[in-house]
Amino acid sequence: MLELKAVNTFYDKSHILHDVSLHVRDKEIVVILGRNGVGKTTTVKTIMGLTPPKSGSIIFKGEEIAGLKPFQVARLGIGFVPEERWIFPKLTVHQNLLIGMKKEKDFIQSWTLEKCYEYFPALRTRQNAKGRTLSGGEKQMLTIARTLMGNPELILIDEPTEGLAPKIIEVIDEIIRRINNEGRTILLIEQKLALALSLANRVYVMSKGMMKWEGRPDDLFEQDNVRKQYLEV
Repeated sequence: MLELKAVNTFYDKSHILHDVSLHVRDKEIVVILGRNGVGKTTTVKTIMGLTPPKSGSIIFKGEEIAGLKPFQVARLGIGFVPEERWIFPKLTVHQNLLIGMKKEKDFIQSWTLEKCYEYFPALRTRQNAKGRTLSGGEKQMLTIARTLMGNPELILIDEPTEGLAPKIIEVIDEIIRRINNEGRTILLIEQKLALALSLANRVYVMSKGMMKWEGRPDDLFEQDNVRKQYLEV
């Protein structure tokens, strides 16, 4: 479904991504692991068109998308759940969800307001509350739900459990699994190793803007040197 080939991304003169290559198959959950500041977020922002690559190729469903603007990438069927959440604080939960709708998309398993409220009952309860009054967990749920309202086929999720209480993390974990079980493909960035490996079909390990290892979660458990060199603090 998605393939990156030798992607290089810069922030001004700072070279962040160095020949990054990866692929995501249909209906997989693929996780990118790595310490803070190694380029994981830049990778998903580059896919989304927020930080366009200087060179390399990004292919989504056979179509080159490198250099497209974010709204064009979104219209092709890619959704983005940013770590910063980026909800509209002065709008209600319900209004935030309506903004996420893409009427021109008509997938078989379409996401509606009712379906989002079914998946996120806490949002139904708070549908008339302003975004700024929500808890951290509620904001994360709203961000995911708003992305789903666009009916993406591929969802890029950046650090969805960052700063959340353990009980809320369990809710987010279950939601990601349900979304995937419905046929959505997910590229996930997650710092919590145990959670990430329990969700992933495949894993990439990143360091200093480069992909250093790729394989199955079970294989990573056996790679003590990889974990110690690239993941452990």
